[in-house]
Amino acid sequence: MLGGALVAGATGVLGQPRVRRVGFLGGTSPGESVRRNVIEPFLLGLREHGHVEGKNLEIRYAWAAGEPDRLPALAAQLLALDLDVLVASGPGPALIAKKATSTVPVVALAVDNPVEMGLVSEFARPGGNVTGISSYGGELVAKRLQLLKDLVPSAQRVAVLANPNTVLRAQVEPALQRFSRSLGLSVQLVEASGPEQFEAAFDAMKRERAEGLLVLADATFWTHRSRLHELVERHRMPSIWGHRDYLEGGGLASYQSDFPALYRRGGALVDRILKGARPADTPFEQATKLDLAINLKSAQAIGITVPPALLIAADHVIR
Repeated sequence: MLGGALVAGATGVLGQPRVRRVGFLGGTSPGESVRRNVIEPFLLGLREHGHVEGKNLEIRYAWAAGEPDRLPALAAQLLALDLDVLVASGPGPALIAKKATSTVPVVALAVDNPVEMGLVSEFARPGGNVTGISSYGGELVAKRLQLLKDLVPSAQRVAVLANPNTVLRAQVEPALQRFSRSLGLSVQLVEASGPEQFEAAFDAMKRERAEGLLVLADATFWTHRSRLHELVERHRMPSIWGHRDYLEGGGLASYQSDFPALYRRGGALVDRILKGARPADTPFEQATKLDLAINLKSAQAIGITVPPALLIAADHVIR
């Protein structure tokens, strides 16, 4: 479903600024968390550079509600609106946006390594119609695995839950093998593309005697996070997630880029494109701030004592 702000005033009238049209393609739904961490910071970043909805800016949103199969049609609907820029929020929407257009500038936000994903040829000179901001990718996975080991020092076997629609096994497995060797952990990759596969995924973890779980952030997982929380609680599984709002209702800890800061910077990046910068020559940026959240309620429920050093380092502690 498309939604957006109505434009006040006419274009092309003497003294009136040109109204720029931005499309925003998201894989989730525009709930409270998305509004707080994504939409509002993004709009703030735009306003700081003179782009105001209803004055000189029109934004049309399209949300897949955790159903990745909807993304191609939603991208096509947005692109039919004669956009100046298409913003793609997350890895899945970014890949779809790249496939959907080679002419409209695309700003991809909160994606993993854009080179490994095939979005751009290199960070410094993307070389096509896509630029954006990376949220660390594989390096962050390694940091999360280390965090899991810090929280559960006795753990020797951990599982990584991924959605094969957005994370390709061929891309992630070699990295997991490297992290496994460096951290002294046995790392099992488990896949689930939707809630109907969650039970089987946890059964697979149980067979391999996983002692901890890392959940890779994904729009489908976000949409059905309450079901994942139920399974984590039932299996008493220490779990690391991709954003602190995933911890509402369950989950032990999260370690992720500071999304409000990232999307605010995304507004500034869109401003550069609107002012004439070419994505091909606009370096792909990387998020600079990480956000650590610890859920003490979950720790107590599964019998884990959080090291004091981690509590001191945490940006957010849920008590």
